[in-house]
Amino acid sequence: MSYKHSLDCSNLLCPMPVIRTQNALKELAIGDTLEVICTDPGTLSDIPTWCRINQQEVIDTKEHDNQIIFIIKKTAN
Repeated sequence: MSYKHSLDCSNLLCPMPVIRTQNALKELAIGDTLEVICTDPGTLSDIPTWCRINQQEVIDTKEHDNQIIFIIKKTAN
C-alpha cells in the first residue's frame, strides 16, 4: 500500500525521526495519513509516545526487513 504522504527517516537516530515526523504532520490537513519509514529501533516507543502526547493516531506499525513503518493519521493541529 502506498500513501500520498511519506517520510523516509532511514538511518536517522533519535530524536531526528520524531522531529521530522512532527514537522511533516504540521504541513498536513486533519484526516491525512503519513507513512514514516525508520530504521532506529528506538522509534518503536518514541513515535507512538510522541503521537499519544500530541493527540495523533498511530494507525499501524509494521516491521519489515530492517525497517519500521508507521502509519499516522493527523487528528489534531
